[in-house]
Amino acid sequence: MGTPTFAVPALLALVEAGHAVVAAYTQPPRPAGRGKQLMPSPVQREAERLGIPVRSPRTLRDLEAQADFAALEADLAVVAAYGLILPQSVLAAPRNSCINIHASLLPQWRGAAPIHRAILAGDTVTGVTIMQMEAGLDTGPMLAAARTPVEDKTGGELTAELAELGARLMIEVLADLPGHAPTPQPELGVTYAAKIAKAETRIDFTRAAEQIERQVRAFAPAPGAWFELGGERYRILAAQVVAREGAAGTTLDDQLTIACGHGALRPTLIQRAGRPAMKVEELLRGRAVPAGTKLG
Repeated sequence: MGTPTFAVPALLALVEAGHAVVAAYTQPPRPAGRGKQLMPSPVQREAERLGIPVRSPRTLRDLEAQADFAALEADLAVVAAYGLILPQSVLAAPRNSCINIHASLLPQWRGAAPIHRAILAGDTVTGVTIMQMEAGLDTGPMLAAARTPVEDKTGGELTAELAELGARLMIEVLADLPGHAPTPQPELGVTYAAKIAKAETRIDFTRAAEQIERQVRAFAPAPGAWFELGGERYRILAAQVVAREGAAGTTLDDQLTIACGHGALRPTLIQRAGRPAMKVEELLRGRAVPAGTKLG
């Protein structure tokens, strides 16, 4: 049960380990691209390639969807970034419960956007937790966990790494499920990873350069941290912090070094609206931004 690219390694790992996947549950196709054509999720595309039956109910709250799920008579459900709430009747249907691959070291960053929030907060370490699911939001007992340093990874890089790490750990747990005793989550240290709001992606240059650099990494490659110049939106996909000061939001030279509330930010990879990403020096060859330019 999963939807985005993060869930694909888990599906592949289940098949490669010899488990019989009786069905893949994923969210319905959504409009995407300029033509707004309906696009199946990454999990749906991979499941169809593998010949696995795909189910994409809009909700699991209605009785018919719950009956269909129970009729599978599954031994276990593996959930990874599915995106739908599982009612108690669904959680109770598999013989050996539902287990979840969560992209944080619980009880830190329960919720929808644990990878983004870990980078934004400046965490030095994150990881994945395999947990038994219950009705609460990522509150179930833990079966296993694995750690990895955050370092200077982007949201995209960390997502790919944790997806693979979670898939491997999940297979280890399934290989000896009785040997992984459920451990209640600690009551201390609980944090919540709220869904990323669109307003959070706009860069506020009154903040410290270190915070903005984390924002850039957290939202790279998508949705992208952005600013406006001349009425056009620019997404910064990579940047460096430099030890310079000036009026926040103003360029300090002709190399697009931008003063922040503390320190300055020098973008290295940037993307104009509707165009491919490019190095900043490429941008500046065709679009001069002189020192003293105010960014919005």
